[in-house]
Amino acid sequence: MDLDTVRTFVAAADAGRFQEAAAQLAVTQQAVSKRIAALERTLGVRLFTRTPRGAELTIDGQAFLPHARELLRVAERAVASVHTGRRPLRVDVIASRGAASGLMRGFHEAHPEIDLDVLMLLDIETAVAAIRSGTIDASFRAVAMPGRPFPEDIESVRVLDEPLQLLTGPAHALAGARSVTVAQLAGHRIWMPGIVPGSEWAAYYDDLVAEFGLTIEATGPNFGSDALLDTIADTPALATFMGEHTRHVWPAAHGLRRIPVTDPQPVYPHSLVWHRDNPHPALATLRTYLAAAAAGHDTAGTWTPGWVLQH
Repeated sequence: MDLDTVRTFVAAADAGRFQEAAAQLAVTQQAVSKRIAALERTLGVRLFTRTPRGAELTIDGQAFLPHARELLRVAERAVASVHTGRRPLRVDVIASRGAASGLMRGFHEAHPEIDLDVLMLLDIETAVAAIRSGTIDASFRAVAMPGRPFPEDIESVRVLDEPLQLLTGPAHALAGARSVTVAQLAGHRIWMPGIVPGSEWAAYYDDLVAEFGLTIEATGPNFGSDALLDTIADTPALATFMGEHTRHVWPAAHGLRRIPVTDPQPVYPHSLVWHRDNPHPALATLRTYLAAAAAGHDTAGTWTPGWVLQH
């Protein structure tokens, strides 16, 4: 099967118009039509129906589309298998100040000879799609969300359990505590405007609320971490959660307190996620480094949601 015809079919299916697909592929509309016709002859079915709005997939076209995408992914991985050593290892760390970023900084210090591209992809589905297409080599994620298991070709290993801490302003009722139990947090407003509904973080905090009866508010616009820190510093009624390894700097006048949470200690599970057929030689080096740096998981006195896979 000619991969150019498959690539043209996918482009036309995504664009909904042969003319737009031609522009994306830098060929003529006539060339697109010829390639689609050739693919239809090879398959023995019609893939598109022409409409006033453009071109719509037939039932056979809809059935073929996911397989066509997979054919292109396999072809990309085949090419990457002989070129991966010449390009940087591409790793998604989600956010620049989080624990995953710290892990990659440590890896870079340990292996300065390995070229790195560090990306930040917030959405888990975007990250998984990028892993499967070969756009990135790995991502740090919580594994896995309820009802949304990873595809079978995605591998993962748990690399870090990050304790949550309570962050308060100086006038908060718990600001003077050396540590707080989860039970002591009941009735206090924990403000986390960055939680995105449907995300892995939302699933984690939904379970934390259900398990311990906490009050977590995600209301209001998310103006970023600086605005969050300003609000927590100025509002005695609000606190927030922050990962132990999350790096933030704030003015000394804020008087913010990071307070350990205990009995049990909620920990956020970070896993490295990659495609099982990824051939990049530096990926194995990264996995070895993380395995050596990782501490134990599910230690006594800690809590994670029941849906977190054990590795």
